Amino acid sequence: MDKLSKVKGIGPKTEPLLNKIGIFTIDDLVTHYPFRYDVLKRTDLKTVTDLEQKVVVDGKVESIPLVIRFKGGTNKLNFRLSTVNGIVGVSIFGRAFLKQSLPIGEKVIVIGKYDPNKNIVNASDIKFGNLTNQERIESVYHTTSGLTQKVISSAINNALVSYGNEIVDSIPKHLIEKYNFLNKKTALNIVHNPPNYDKLKEASIRLKYEELFEFMFKINYLRAENNKDNIGIKRHTEKKIDTFIKKLPFELTEDQSKALEEIINDLNSERRMNRLLQGDVGSGKTIVAILAMYYNFLCGYQSALMAPTEILATQHYNNIKELLGKEKINIELLTGSITKKEKQSIYNELKEGKVNIIIGTHALIQEDVEYNNLGLVVTDEQHRFGVNQRSNLKNKGIKPDVLYMSATPIPRTYALTIYGDMDVSIIKQMPKGRIPVKTKVFTTKEMNDVYNLMKEELKESHQVYVIAPLIEENDDLDLTNIYTLRDKINLIFGNKYKIDIVHGKMKAKEKELIMEEFKQNIVNILISTTVIEVGVDVPNATMMVIFDANRFGLSTLHQLRGRVGRNSLESKCLLISDSDTKRLEIMENTTDGFVISEEDFKLRGSGDLFGTKQSGDMTFKMANLKNDYKILVQAKIDSDDYLKNECYDKEELKKRLIATIKID
Repeated sequence: MDKLSKVKGIGPKTEPLLNKIGIFTIDDLVTHYPFRYDVLKRTDLKTVTDLEQKVVVDGKVESIPLVIRFKGGTNKLNFRLSTVNGIVGVSIFGRAFLKQSLPIGEKVIVIGKYDPNKNIVNASDIKFGNLTNQERIESVYHTTSGLTQKVISSAINNALVSYGNEIVDSIPKHLIEKYNFLNKKTALNIVHNPPNYDKLKEASIRLKYEELFEFMFKINYLRAENNKDNIGIKRHTEKKIDTFIKKLPFELTEDQSKALEEIINDLNSERRMNRLLQGDVGSGKTIVAILAMYYNFLCGYQSALMAPTEILATQHYNNIKELLGKEKINIELLTGSITKKEKQSIYNELKEGKVNIIIGTHALIQEDVEYNNLGLVVTDEQHRFGVNQRSNLKNKGIKPDVLYMSATPIPRTYALTIYGDMDVSIIKQMPKGRIPVKTKVFTTKEMNDVYNLMKEELKESHQVYVIAPLIEENDDLDLTNIYTLRDKINLIFGNKYKIDIVHGKMKAKEKELIMEEFKQNIVNILISTTVIEVGVDVPNATMMVIFDANRFGLSTLHQLRGRVGRNSLESKCLLISDSDTKRLEIMENTTDGFVISEEDFKLRGSGDLFGTKQSGDMTFKMANLKNDYKILVQAKIDSDDYLKNECYDKEELKKRLIATIKID
């Protein structure tokens, strides 16, 4: 489809604002679905007695709007509105920019609370148009400062009018006929401008099915490709890994032993391994992966471990060096920050087979990297890499075995569907000696108790994480931001302890330096966004304090909590929230990530399974895995049939769907 600038109403000022919310193409625009719908039905003001009752009134602007400005930058807009109940006053804060859009005679809908004594509506929102005697369903979109609902809605509808016939449908024709689906253009028109709930439901199901069909097509295609030519490396060695396991300074749990046995059986078979190693936070997945790489080394092959960040890659490197340091094994670290000379040296040694285990970031899949006999690929936090990145590493060797690791517990039923192209090993048991993290919910009125608990940990020379949901102040959300927290905590602790901040907008080098100082206990209190959620291991950190905890899913809170309790010390997680405390009590009652993921799934659906911002293959604009699981199962069956049916082999749609896998 053409660029956004081709759409009527999108000029040089609007386009960057649309880009800001992830809209770069016309396809992005028409699939920027409403996140909720408001039902607007005219209120008879004569019947209103409760000052807290929400009212909806419509009419014509009767007077030129007056703007009153206050100190601190706030403003109030006042005007009179002619309604079926007579003329009423309207007052709304923070909408001075609407003045030019409200000439006398303009038809508007006002939502707010009505005070019969003052004959005034204290408005919370103003929409354009008027109401009939029927309910009106109003689409509400995610937006950003300077981009109004009206502008987004107008741009979407203009795009549908001008480019609707160019919209690509991902559902095969025989399935559209089988399920009597609406055509895609009609479905899109309805979800953006719903005439009634029945039509909205029909259009939504059709669009959800399309998303899930496309997703399951990719999963089934990858599985089919794996099975087509699935002959891998058949290993054989007289050397026993059991001898090395007995020398470990700890005992493997039953789950770890079982997972390792499944992996070694895969490595010894002629079939190419494609396995997901899924484990709760702190359950010891990494040692299982290290043992798999050591076994691969004993069999004479190279291993590669790819992590999503340099911090995590470096941590894996140090852990592996510590465990395997006494063995005759060459381990190297390859990241984007090492010098060109160091990289070239590692490239040469890899190609010559002198490096046995290589750990790194996406630097491992650059074109310059050549392996001598890559036998095993391990991808940590696999959902954070796209399909293409994972397959690029997999394709670096001659059919290496592949092991994916994930610390995000997913309900087994869903895991078997979502990861239908993989075998799954699950680790639930915690290693011996681990003390469960104690979790408690506090309100903002109890902050003195929180600060006192922080002081107790710091006096013991322990360290504290503090999590804020925002980097900068946001006018629309009353949430604690990272800089406000830093100033507040500096006032309380700054004279005795070193405090620093880390967040996702910082440069990688800057983040790594601060994290290294935290690991060395130079920084005592680290204030962060969820950037520290995955993988960072600081054994001396014994307290996690999470502000506005109600803003996070339970799975994210569990991941964050997993950053403490990485040793035999008692650790605590303090959740600060004035709302949603019933849901947060689940965190107080269990430390089982699989139980938490089930609860999260029931409460929030799939959106939070992979943390606050999904960046892998699980991002859906319309579908929800929990609510739409039946559609997912049917899409899985249909996509599998479509792939296997030879009469559809030459279809352009099939070629296009396969092409999207290459660039995912």
